Amino acid sequence: MSILLVSLGFICCIVGIIGSFLPVLPGLPVSWIGILLLYVVPEVEVSSNLLWITFGITLVIFILDYLIPLFGVKKYGGSKYGMYGAGIGLLVGIFTPFPLTVLVFPFVGAYIAELYFSRKGSQQALRAAFGSFIGFLASTFIEFMGALAFLVIFTYKLIQFREFLL
Repeated sequence: MSILLVSLGFICCIVGIIGSFLPVLPGLPVSWIGILLLYVVPEVEVSSNLLWITFGITLVIFILDYLIPLFGVKKYGGSKYGMYGAGIGLLVGIFTPFPLTVLVFPFVGAYIAELYFSRKGSQQALRAAFGSFIGFLASTFIEFMGALAFLVIFTYKLIQFREFLL
């Protein structure tokens, strides 16, 4: 049973890293589930403090993941329409079979929404769309680094108890 839990935990950490790039998957919460699964393995010692600290980090980054693109649009002069357009573009990009559409469609969505609904000029709409893009990249990077850190923690805890592995 322990091998199964460790294997599932490792898979969760890997899926969490992938999920940090794919908005469909909640990357960091899935990585945290990997640490939680390691916590319940009796042969591997994971403190409850580590579990709560990583949960807190997960919660903060999860919230920031939604707020950072908002700050990006606001910082670059955008409106709520720009954020709606970026969100719609992101959803369309997720379900399009081409890989880079997840990056391009939010930008295009924010631009079109700012241009037509907010009645801003082309330069202002482009600036707000750029803010949305920068915010999306920043939040993705933060989530990726958190998921990668959780994988490192997971691996470190396993290495500490390498007799379990052998």
